[in-house]
Amino acid sequence: MRRISIAVAASTAMVSLAAGCGVLEAGGETTEATPTKGNDITVGLLLPETENTRYDKFDYPIIKNKVASLTNGQGRVDYANAGADADKQAEQLQKMIDDKVDVLLLDAVDAHAIASGVKKAKDAGIPVIAYDRLAEGPIDAYISFDNELVGEVQGRSLLEALGGDVNPAAKIVMMNGSVTDPNAAQFKEGALSELEGKVTIAQSFDTKDWKPENAKSNMTRAIDAIGKDDIAGVYSANDGMAGGIIEALEAAGVTKLPPITGQDAELAAVQRILSGEQYMSVYKSYPQEAETAAEMAVARIQGRDIQFDALTRDKVDSPTDKDVPAQLVSVVALTKQNIKTTVIEDGIYKVSDICTAKYEDECEAIGLK
Repeated sequence: MRRISIAVAASTAMVSLAAGCGVLEAGGETTEATPTKGNDITVGLLLPETENTRYDKFDYPIIKNKVASLTNGQGRVDYANAGADADKQAEQLQKMIDDKVDVLLLDAVDAHAIASGVKKAKDAGIPVIAYDRLAEGPIDAYISFDNELVGEVQGRSLLEALGGDVNPAAKIVMMNGSVTDPNAAQFKEGALSELEGKVTIAQSFDTKDWKPENAKSNMTRAIDAIGKDDIAGVYSANDGMAGGIIEALEAAGVTKLPPITGQDAELAAVQRILSGEQYMSVYKSYPQEAETAAEMAVARIQGRDIQFDALTRDKVDSPTDKDVPAQLVSVVALTKQNIKTTVIEDGIYKVSDICTAKYEDECEAIGLK
């Protein structure tokens, strides 16, 4: 059993989910558990923001469809997105408590601030499963990706892009995520474990709300401080910010972009990887995470304890709670070489989505058709 301890500003970590579905099917119902609900259930889904396209494009529809399939079409998902506003999310959570949803999947805007709302839900008899980000408070379970591994993969990829024998004096800019996101600290921790001592981190930023425009502003400051020709590479914690970073570099007159990392395998980022503007992203299997979250929610509210336990074999610690049952999903570096075997094979995008007229030559060059 792998234990992950998460500090006040920190986040999650994880192990592979590979056998989850097989274990679930083998588990069956415990004879001791009495299902508290049938198939007519309501799952409350609270997602954090819209800047990252994954939440509306992947997470919500996948969870909605999975809940329906697990409940013979009788279960429903009540969905709300906070738009990166912690106060708004608190209101959305209270409304779902008032509406008496059966179980909550919560992806927190601010993991610390939402703790009191989590307690209110628990006091109302509503189980809360932390989704993607580890919320504080008395949550029943947690599912996310291996966030420290994400940072490690990004850091290693950046070093690879700089060549085998990296000059320790090479200047790197670190564009980290929002301090209110408990995942961001572990992305940073993982990246630093690879980068420190091997390059010079000349500038480092925690980017408010993960917004690309804030990353662009931060990058402009870094360019002014370091000089546009002296930046060897940029660690960007996600794809949206990578887009803002590229805009800042191009506005400063940089014609040969340094290697830039990312995360989330957004369509625009995949196309930037094709064109060479962005070096890599981190591909995370959203269907795997989202479907398993739906399985957890349904098993928990229906009293299927063996199934629930099979899905949460890991343990994590938050600042407020110990031994939180968890499932932690592995990730893979996405580069030009494995676009076909990741996002296309998994059905995230079609070749036609990626290979628009602008990118026809790049697609042909790597045999993507």
